[in-house]
Amino acid sequence: MSFFNELKRRNVFRVAIAYTVAAWLLLQIVDLVLENINSPDWVMQVFMLAMAVGLPIAIIIAWAFEMTPEGIKREKDVDRSASITRETGKHLNRGIIIILVMLVVFLLTDKFRENGSTQPVTEPAKTESAPDEVVQADIEDISKSIAVLPFVNMSSDPEQEYFADGISEELLNALAKVKGLKVAGRTSSFAFKGKNEDLNSIGKVLRVSHILEGSVRKSGNRIRITAQLIKVHDGFHMWSETYDREMSDIFVIQDEISAAILVQLKTQLLGDQQRLTIQTDPRAYDLYLLAKQRIYDRTEASLKMAVKLLEEAISIDGKYAPTYAQLGIANIFLSEQNYGTLPHMQATETAREYLETALQLAPQNAEALAGMGLFHMQGDRDHEKAISLLQQALTINPNLVNASTWLANELNQIGKLQASLQLREQTFQRDPLHRPTFGNLQQSYMVFGQNEKALEMLEGLQVYLPGDEDLLGDFGQAYVMSGQLAEAAHNLHEAYDNEPLNAVTRVWYGFALYGGLQYERMAEVAPGFLAALALSRLGRPEEALILGNRAIGNGENPNFYFQALIENGRFEHLIETLESRWPDLGAFSRDRPGRTGYGYGAMSYIAYAYRELDKQEKFEDAMQRFKASLDAQSAEGVDNWVFNFSRAQYAILANDYDTAISQMEKAFEQGLYLDTVTETAWPILKPLNGDPRYEAAKAGMLARLNTELEKMGQDS
Repeated sequence: MSFFNELKRRNVFRVAIAYTVAAWLLLQIVDLVLENINSPDWVMQVFMLAMAVGLPIAIIIAWAFEMTPEGIKREKDVDRSASITRETGKHLNRGIIIILVMLVVFLLTDKFRENGSTQPVTEPAKTESAPDEVVQADIEDISKSIAVLPFVNMSSDPEQEYFADGISEELLNALAKVKGLKVAGRTSSFAFKGKNEDLNSIGKVLRVSHILEGSVRKSGNRIRITAQLIKVHDGFHMWSETYDREMSDIFVIQDEISAAILVQLKTQLLGDQQRLTIQTDPRAYDLYLLAKQRIYDRTEASLKMAVKLLEEAISIDGKYAPTYAQLGIANIFLSEQNYGTLPHMQATETAREYLETALQLAPQNAEALAGMGLFHMQGDRDHEKAISLLQQALTINPNLVNASTWLANELNQIGKLQASLQLREQTFQRDPLHRPTFGNLQQSYMVFGQNEKALEMLEGLQVYLPGDEDLLGDFGQAYVMSGQLAEAAHNLHEAYDNEPLNAVTRVWYGFALYGGLQYERMAEVAPGFLAALALSRLGRPEEALILGNRAIGNGENPNFYFQALIENGRFEHLIETLESRWPDLGAFSRDRPGRTGYGYGAMSYIAYAYRELDKQEKFEDAMQRFKASLDAQSAEGVDNWVFNFSRAQYAILANDYDTAISQMEKAFEQGLYLDTVTETAWPILKPLNGDPRYEAAKAGMLARLNTELEKMGQDS
């Protein structure tokens, strides 16, 4: 008891408490500083070790030394009657209280900072038009978030890597079905494959608090899967397990791993989870996984290989629905409008048969529902069915990033542009390195005139995707919409050389060449529906007619073919083509709503043709539909040069020339370039010729165009 009292008298307890509290506060501050400068984990560990070593030293000093009015002395040299340990203790008490207050303030501040940091970097657009079932709410609780990194292939055969990737993806999909659990998208998670990145850095990029990583070793019919769950913040291994099984038990293994993770995350959702009950022959499943990895490559060769693999899988097991679903999706991707050369109608009809089979086998299979949604997008163009099916797919598996992308595209088609933007931003938050997602998001930004925001986002992605051809193409699109033709042509030329069959790249490269008056090259690289206009500008209208007819027969965009017909005075031919394919303007409007944020060029040409043919009633019908489309897009907040040029065309047809000139001035400033050399180009603009305001605006446009053409010449 006397020893205890002596410890109290010498303030050893107070020193220990003061040291511990001060060390804890110091470590919190150091952790914050090190986090902001992205220091390695070992630096923090050194600080923690130093603090731990310092505690016994502080206790020894408190026991052996004493503070006196003359300074610090050895305790044995101090006269007990002159000791001031009581006063020193009071000072220590006040110091402890002050440090505790500072610690509480710091912790509260840090808590608010963390809450703020969990909000998305890019806030989604606010809109009242987005239905609740269309746009998924952001998951605010980052503690319930995870990324599944691609498992390492430990097999002796490097060709088995696809299997490790497939297992990782299947686990990701199983976790994605958990309500309230945020799972980083496949593309972004797999972007770190083979890279020795710090887990803390990966967690920050993917905005998750947990990471699942592991390895797969496959030998014959035996498989060993090792998985471990890690907390991003401190690298703590929450759980790890090794599974040695026969291949026939692969679904059971996936179920066991996903269930164990959910327990460790303490989501309390395990009891509600669906078990993986669908199984197939291990050989068929092996082929299915390999095919899915080929489909992700999105090249014609990889897609054709995927089709062969899936057909072989079906020959082994004809009742596994996901195989049919992926086969349907692969066929759509092989269409000439996407990544391949199959006639569009043939590709979509073949796909429909496979997707119907998949849904017959498993009506609630998310892959099949999403694939059928894609069919209704590109096959029969039934927007309502497409949206409904894609919503169902995302309800079952919210992590189907392709389904989110397709749903956003369909919302775009029916004019729900703000809802589409919001969904694209949310998908970007979940899977920021998914190429279609960030490509479509930058287009949404450009539709709303947010050019700087689009370019800033793309520049941020360059760190993770250096030299990526899709990113090059997206930069090219953004440059086209901001009037930077030389930069656009440079980027799109490079993207085209890397992947000449990419339909999106071909379209936008065609637009860049169109703005730069390079019609010969445009006719070579652009898809048929756009190349028809190039041939028309080259004075080859009959070739344009053949190519345009073929394109419209394949269900492609009629806008530029109609423009070519107008510029060649083929008004009757335009109306004959229109009325032979659509019974009335209502049917045309349903098929081609013209509400995607780029005006309604096709309806402007239809109205123009009806006016030239003196069909007043049809002209007024077209004008009403034209105006309704422009008003709807304006209400959504659209603001870009294509849209404003379309508004100018409407004003000209309505004989409102002052408004038309104002819109042309705005469109020129935003990046519109016009061909003033080809005699047949833009007959709709002739009423504006000679007006001083219009001529001044046109002169400014020509000066900028010549600057861009000069740059393009230097670049070539």
